[in-house]
Amino acid sequence: MHQISDKGMALLMAIESFRNKPYDDQTGAGISSWVQGATIGYGHLISQEEWNQFGATYQNGISEDQAKALFQKDLQPFVDGVDNKVTATLSQNQFDALVLLVFNIGLGNFASSSVLKLINNPAAQTRYPDLETAWKAWNKSQGKVMQGLINRRAAEWNIYSKSVYAHW
Repeated sequence: MHQISDKGMALLMAIESFRNKPYDDQTGAGISSWVQGATIGYGHLISQEEWNQFGATYQNGISEDQAKALFQKDLQPFVDGVDNKVTATLSQNQFDALVLLVFNIGLGNFASSSVLKLINNPAAQTRYPDLETAWKAWNKSQGKVMQGLINRRAAEWNIYSKSVYAHW
């Protein structure tokens, strides 16, 4: 059973960055009522049900320790998902990079991705010529290529391929 390394967790927390009050993850603007993409802490998506229960608390702000606890709870399904879906042997840096990718693209997308197919079987036929191209193709949000996602994929790829943990 793999776990994300301290280096991997620290980098993901730096990428997600700490926000103590709710914001819209598409615009970065602070919010006072629930919207799709309502976020707090280190990239914690707030469901409408959760907002109804904790919205007033979130409006007052959360501590960094509370954000870390939410983050660790949010992260575990992604760690488990990568561990369960990948059949190939992975080094720690490769596992960390995959968790960072999957935390961003979601488990459902990962499960049906060319990235997973090529990791589990490097000879698999996909629409991409290689794993790096398949990985870096995850560069769109709402159908548009985003520079932030290009940068994020490059940083993840550097972890996967070179064990270089660096924020862009």
